[in-house]
Order: sequence, then C-alpha cells, then structure tokens
Amino acid sequence: MVAVSEEKVTIPFGTKVLDGVLTVPEVEAVRTGLVLTHGAGGDMNLKALRSLASCTAASGVLCLRFTCKSLNFTYRVRAFQAAVDYLKTLERFTLSNVFLAGRSMGARAAVALGRQLCAAEEGAIQGLLCVSFPLHPPGQRHTHVKRSEDLRALSHVPVLFVSGTADNMCERKLLESVVEQMKSSTSAHWVEGGSHGLAVKGRTEESVLEEVNSKIITWILEHV
Repeated sequence: MVAVSEEKVTIPFGTKVLDGVLTVPEVEAVRTGLVLTHGAGGDMNLKALRSLASCTAASGVLCLRFTCKSLNFTYRVRAFQAAVDYLKTLERFTLSNVFLAGRSMGARAAVALGRQLCAAEEGAIQGLLCVSFPLHPPGQRHTHVKRSEDLRALSHVPVLFVSGTADNMCERKLLESVVEQMKSSTSAHWVEGGSHGLAVKGRTEESVLEEVNSKIITWILEHV
C-alpha cells in the first residue's frame, strides 16, 4: 500500500462545472485511472465511494470521483464524459489505462458511456465496474431488457458486476441471463444477503466494504 492524498477539483461541463475529488497515489508514475460516480441519490461523498477511492489509490490507481445529481440519464452520461475528458487533460499523469465505475444509476451511465467510447475507438477504456447495477426497478422485472441494452451491445471491454443477492433492483437470475448474452468478458461478485445498497444484516458496513473493495482492486489490477 502507498500513501495517498486528496484534491478537490472543478470539472468543466458545458457552461457549468461538476464538483470532483482526485484521490492520488503518491508514486513516481501513475498509469491507471478510475472515474467513479454515485447513484440517483447521494453524491460523491457516499462512504462507499470514499472508501473505494482511498483503497484503489493505495493500490497505485488514481481515482476521480464526481457528483452529478440530475436524474436525467442522458445528462448523467454527458457528465461522465466530461469527467473522463477532464482526467485526460491532467498532464502530470501519463495514464495508459482508464476504468469507468459507478454505483446504481452511476453504473448504468458508466456502461452507456463505455459503449459510446469503445464504438468510437477500440481499447478506449480498459474496463467497466458496475456496483449494484439497477437492472430493473423494484417489482418491474420486465424492464431488464431495456436497461440491459448497453450491456449486451458492449464488446472487447471487460465488465465486473458487484451486487447483493438480496438486491431488489437486480435479480440474480436475470443478471446471469443478461451476462450469457453479452459479448464482453464478465466477472461477478455476489455479496451474500446484500441489499441494493449492499447492506447485510448481521455485518458491519466496514466488513462489507472491505470485501467489495478487495474484489474490485484485484480485478482492476488483473486488467491493466
């Protein structure tokens, strides 16, 4: 593990700006970056996002997390694009690997942007990380076909899913059926008893975060 530092940043977004935080590993050369965002509620300061940013940076991976509270999906994808563009303007880092990551709605936005970027340039990103991907609203399993379009359209970019087995927005059998239809290579980590927020009865939030972060970091380092 290496020492890390945090910097508040302002990300240009059309005529507006997005608030962001860079979590920087204090190493001689940073080659890998992770762009991370939250779901429909909360912001970039969600405990799980702060924890993941710190842990990835301690493993040598630069992390840019940002806040975009709009519930308009297209707007969220555009905001994610702005964050990726901003990361690439930081000349002090020579990034050769970029991963996109999101939680819930942020995961959908990451996948949609990943599809666009890889269609324009193969190898534009090295992987997609989907934490609690919202495959369907609670009780509306039929919507999974629409919500999985971008996943099924992906190719040549690895995808990691991290979800709870008790997630009422991502039934395990449905996600597994979607994965079978995907062209991209996939991995899945199921948190036993985990809700959509990855809360597990009888376990501390810290123990769940440790499990999840360890899996994510291992997966990222395997794909650089």
